[in-house]
Amino acid sequence: MGNMVFKVGTRGSRLALVQTQDALDKLVALFPGIGFEVVPVATPGDRDLTTDLRVSPGDFFTRDLDDALREGRVDLAVHSAKDLPDPVPADLDWFWLPWREDPRDAWILPRGKTFSDLPVSPVAGVSSERREACCRSRLPQAVMKPIRGTIPSRLEQLDAGEFDAILMAGAALNRLGLADRVTEWVPLSELPVPAGQGSLAVTFRLGDPAWTRLRSYFVKAVRFVGAGVGSADFCTWGGIKDLKQADVCLYDVLMDDQLLSFLPAHAERVFVGKRCGDHTVVQPEITSLIAQHVRRGQRVVRLKGGDPGLFGRLAEETDELDRLALPYRVRAGVSALTVATSGTGMLLTRRGVSRGFAALTPRAEGGAVAGVALEVRKRLPLVLFMSVKVARDMARQLLDEGWDAATPAAIVFNAGADDEAVFRTTLTALREGSAASFDTEAPGLLVIGSAAAGAFRRDTGALRGCRVLVTCSEALLEKTAMRVIDFGGVPLLRPLIRLAPCAVAVEAVKRVASHDWVVLTSPSAVHFFMKLVGESGLDLRAMPKLMACGPGSVAAFKSYGFVPELSPPMDYSAEGLAALLKGQDFTGQSVLRLRSEKAGALLADVLRQKGATVEDVQLYTNEPVSYPAWPEFDAVFFASASAVEAFMAQASKEALNGKTVVTIGKPTTAALAAFGREPNVVASEATVDGAIESLARHWIF
Repeated sequence: MGNMVFKVGTRGSRLALVQTQDALDKLVALFPGIGFEVVPVATPGDRDLTTDLRVSPGDFFTRDLDDALREGRVDLAVHSAKDLPDPVPADLDWFWLPWREDPRDAWILPRGKTFSDLPVSPVAGVSSERREACCRSRLPQAVMKPIRGTIPSRLEQLDAGEFDAILMAGAALNRLGLADRVTEWVPLSELPVPAGQGSLAVTFRLGDPAWTRLRSYFVKAVRFVGAGVGSADFCTWGGIKDLKQADVCLYDVLMDDQLLSFLPAHAERVFVGKRCGDHTVVQPEITSLIAQHVRRGQRVVRLKGGDPGLFGRLAEETDELDRLALPYRVRAGVSALTVATSGTGMLLTRRGVSRGFAALTPRAEGGAVAGVALEVRKRLPLVLFMSVKVARDMARQLLDEGWDAATPAAIVFNAGADDEAVFRTTLTALREGSAASFDTEAPGLLVIGSAAAGAFRRDTGALRGCRVLVTCSEALLEKTAMRVIDFGGVPLLRPLIRLAPCAVAVEAVKRVASHDWVVLTSPSAVHFFMKLVGESGLDLRAMPKLMACGPGSVAAFKSYGFVPELSPPMDYSAEGLAALLKGQDFTGQSVLRLRSEKAGALLADVLRQKGATVEDVQLYTNEPVSYPAWPEFDAVFFASASAVEAFMAQASKEALNGKTVVTIGKPTTAALAAFGREPNVVASEATVDGAIESLARHWIF
């Protein structure tokens, strides 16, 4: 995809050209191998300056751009996201860019005027029903008049006296460098805005390979989470973690509402509940909502009662994501099947009594009732536990009973583990000895029937199923795994170091209130420090002021309710913090510097030069963690020099041959170089986000 030049359609107004060029500059910064040629295209909304926008058609500002895409005159189009029709035409696809301007609306009055200067019945320019309602609330005596034209044109109409006040999107003014014209910003609580206000959207031809691939960098994998049944106790820990990171949750009626308490405060909750024969939201609308929120760049959790794969219509939702090449992952849940039986004593299997069971619904498509007679049951998929060693015998028996020779069969090994493997075959091949190609001693589940041919798509997302070996300490594992899954990768969690407290650090933390400052420079160090603080019984109100390196460490502190007073704005490293400290005066102040074993004396030296008394203490030691074997992996992420050293002690440089190696910063890169290996990817900034985003960009090309 490198060295490609794309033609970009956009409206010809100054605002459209400015915001499009800004977006393209950011895209080129992320993907230096691509270029753009801007092609201005007039739309009905540009030619027709008389129609009131409150009654204009949904594609008023997009119709001609859509036609330019269809005809191949442009490869993509950039729009204000709020201008996209709902729905977007079926032959086009879209996504939002992540660089959002201030979404609020703003009041603009003539220069030098205030609301107290307005006449009794001012003329207010409005362009939507919601803005009209806001105007009527603020200016009940106002004469409402539709306003049209470009942003500069509207301001000219205002200054010429045609209007006394106008209400418009502040984002447009900011992008044009006209923020000084804002008289008053309108709080979102007073005037809610459309979801896309302040955002830019890209449209392209459905299925376009280049833009489907590039879009994968800006979307996050959907999490289908089994909510369990009856009680939140039956949702898995993995599902709870997904809920804690969600931006949007679409949830059913058949679940415990307590699960919603795990959602972040900002998360949008969308009820799409269904009961038999009573659909609050019909299935096509649900699948459309999922795809819509994903393409906005949001992290979506689809919370489904029980296990999403058992009578949960999961396939209808994943099929749509497959069609659009949008990534997803499925968290199996605890279904009513097991809760209603194992939980009540009605055991479905019991030695000497029952060695299996049938599970099906009498409901057919459309709500009709279907039978459960023998002939019906014989056509159902067959699942055999503890059957790997006798798979050939099972296949022979079924073929002798008259099963079709081409019936799909599959054996799933280590289901749910990161080394899960699926062996696919047919009944005939299984009978004839294909079983010899797999380990009959490994735990496995044999599936026979049409279900055995099914598979979730794994080639979507920026990482397209890349198996990433994650070697960082426990404190960073969850964040790293989340970001790898966001991009459609598979995280293989193998922490190579374990943090153990130093005795001197334990004592220093007990005395932390005697210092004016504490310095910590990694998320792992922050989490470790806060654990020691909790064990020491320190009154948190006595916590000194804090210094941290970069957004990762700052976020770690914020998770405990603290905000560091000092953190470098750009260079997220000890060097970046040192540069910041050189502009400060610490005369007479006491500083506790808590560091890793590998960290140098730079920060302590700079602080002493600036007049501080510094207690420089090693916080923890890095103890290597060993593994008897490594899973198959495509890429490896090293977040510390200690992890590099621990890996090389167990494996070798040759184990990295053909693998994509990612390092998080200068010390980690230097440690790898000491073993004669250069990284393929160095994090754009020394954070987990910076590392995994850099890997995703690398993997796209």
